[in-house]
Amino acid sequence: MRMLIFFDLPTETPKERRIYNKFRKLLISEGFIMMQESVYTKLALNNSIVNSVKEKIYKDKPSKGIVQLLVITEKQFSDIECITGENSSNTVNTVERLLII
Repeated sequence: MRMLIFFDLPTETPKERRIYNKFRKLLISEGFIMMQESVYTKLALNNSIVNSVKEKIYKDKPSKGIVQLLVITEKQFSDIECITGENSSNTVNTVERLLII
């Protein structure tokens, strides 16, 4: 399974930026990697891992802004199409792009 986190948090004041950075650091400490700005992904082997991460995110969620969580299968994740302005040779566009850290 793959967990995707999408978030849009305010960053206008220094306090809001601290909250934003604290949330990002929470995601990174939980094993998420950045797909693009404000979109992070994590490989989860089973539902208990998904539920554990959900609990931590609900517990430490920012009071303002939007945080969305989507859980999909690895097969669905592998069907993502990378559409960019230039063809990047370092992007593996197959099922073999599974990343294990």
